[in-house]
Amino acid sequence: MTPRQRATKQGAAVRDALATAGGFRSAQDVYAVLRAAGGSVGLSTVYRHLQSLVEDGVVDVIHTPDGEATYRFCGDAGDRHHHHLVCRRCGRTEQIEGRAVERWAGEVAREHGYAEVDHTVELFGVCPACRAA
Repeated sequence: MTPRQRATKQGAAVRDALATAGGFRSAQDVYAVLRAAGGSVGLSTVYRHLQSLVEDGVVDVIHTPDGEATYRFCGDAGDRHHHHLVCRRCGRTEQIEGRAVERWAGEVAREHGYAEVDHTVELFGVCPACRAA
């Protein structure tokens, strides 16, 4: 949990459920896993803990093409900037680097006099396993 929020059993359960889920999952997916395991956590608590994990940099959040927020535990990758290649069908996710994107973002920021620029780039496609199915 974040320094702003004390560690709780529910927070650890949210983190563990997301870490074992693989790929990006919605808050409702995490909530369903916890409820199926007998947890008494509420949906608003799941959202609150997911947001804390995002702020801590150990969970990434992206919005699907239809606008739904989804979350993925990135573990050790949470401390370095990265992007994702996500399968539209099964949610399989690859962490990817985007050196050209990083250079481009820096150049655009400098051209316009901006500092402390952040960005998000996510790629969506169909993975080899889903293409073969």
